[in-house]
Amino acid sequence: ARATARKLALQAIYRVQLNEGPWQDLVSEFADDPDMARADRAYFEVLVRGVCGAREALDAQLAGWTDRTPALLDPVEHAVLLIGIYELLHHPAVPWRVVLNEAVAITKRFGATDGHKFVNAVLDRAARELRPHEQ
Repeated sequence: ARATARKLALQAIYRVQLNEGPWQDLVSEFADDPDMARADRAYFEVLVRGVCGAREALDAQLAGWTDRTPALLDPVEHAVLLIGIYELLHHPAVPWRVVLNEAVAITKRFGATDGHKFVNAVLDRAARELRPHEQ
């Protein structure tokens, strides 16, 4: 259910990157998605609200772990990284390896050919800094 929530959150964050709008609209828009029945709806909303509300701060942190500015990232990879960093920061009950594995899996499905390698490297750096106690 959380994997489906992450997939839908990726699609919502991707959409807001292309067409700005309030997070509430995204939650309403995705409520009717056929996959929502299998998703953890509350976790989807937490991810969308959290990433949308903290996007500038998340991008500032992300910039320290990448070789380019967040604005130059592929939109799918950018959305996955925002979700992953948000989870690392705000959901300590989710092990960092789960965050990385989910991010890599979803990037393999929706991202560029080798985008998952980039996502894995960036989130690995982020996890080492944000959760050194789990390493």
